Amino acid sequence: MIDANRMVESFMDLVRIDSVSREEGRLAAYLQKQLEALGAETVFDGSAGQTGSDTGNLIARFNGHGDQPPLLLSAHMDTVEPGRGIQPILKSGRITSDGTTILGADDKSAIAILLEALQVIKTSGRPHPPLELVFSTCEEIGLLGAKNLDWSLISARQGYVLDTRDPEGLVVRAPSANRLKFTVVGRDAHAGSTPEKGISAILVAAQAIATLELGRLDAETTCNLGVIKGGDATNIVPKIVQVDGEVRSHDDGKLAEVTQHMINAFEKAAASHPERRQGELPWVNVDVHPDFKRTHIPNDHAVVEMARAAAARLDRPLSLQVAGGGSDANVFFQQGIMTGVLGTGMTDVHSVREYVELEDMVKACQMVLEILDIYHQS
Repeated sequence: MIDANRMVESFMDLVRIDSVSREEGRLAAYLQKQLEALGAETVFDGSAGQTGSDTGNLIARFNGHGDQPPLLLSAHMDTVEPGRGIQPILKSGRITSDGTTILGADDKSAIAILLEALQVIKTSGRPHPPLELVFSTCEEIGLLGAKNLDWSLISARQGYVLDTRDPEGLVVRAPSANRLKFTVVGRDAHAGSTPEKGISAILVAAQAIATLELGRLDAETTCNLGVIKGGDATNIVPKIVQVDGEVRSHDDGKLAEVTQHMINAFEKAAASHPERRQGELPWVNVDVHPDFKRTHIPNDHAVVEMARAAAARLDRPLSLQVAGGGSDANVFFQQGIMTGVLGTGMTDVHSVREYVELEDMVKACQMVLEILDIYHQS
């Protein structure tokens, strides 16, 4: 039986351990001890050299009672800022921070849920399938831990990441994404005495931005410019400005089309400047970085059917959901591992208003246990 009080205590212990991206080492060491006490064989991969974290991804294996391939379960260890010195508060079944930091339910609610499910299995002696658990680093800064995971350590071909809100939902589709960085170079000059000698990089960038449609472009595609950096002082015509943005789409053709449209806008703004000559200022440098690839799990796949069956056993609905963001599941999917995303109840994540309801964590833990039982019996 799930012990809600035990799960709350576990969660509150987890969030008190600082683990902002690239500083997951203390949490990883703590988790390794917890998992080994539950009977796991654990190993760290060598991804730290690629991610810059102070630890690798933590992989835990449980042999199980069947001869099926192992089922993957995963959560990430890192949090966003402000994520240091978190003080969790439980009141009327809701867990919050003290309001000065995030809570860290993204994704430590998932870790607490998985630990509780494993504890239930151990104390009850209930049979379970072979399991591979991946606790990744640096998810919040580009899925870096998963992208650099040592795949020789993973044999599962299907499973679940716990990293979304709705405990009665399963994310089966998520978009591809490109990150874009535009560096516009003009010419500096004194803004008061000789402004005509300058070429404002900010003005060129603004002319490009003014031609773009941003936000939700259609049901499958979004586009955003989120960071603008440039200039040195108000009395200097700015020489350099950097504009960072992204495009996301569930259609890779649209992703490419919108990405190219953005590139064309910046290149045209530079090329059409009245002082532009061949090979001269202003000019723009464009860096396009594929961030992650889309996922699309068929509605009749076993990952979906097991979640449906688990929800039916629990007499609750299950909605198949389309996400607007990516997760480690996108990376697993590209490795041929069909990975759905389950919810934990985490709400208002990445803000000091973040919270999670204990009731939702219990629901999520029940879901995990039922899925494991169904997979074991298959």
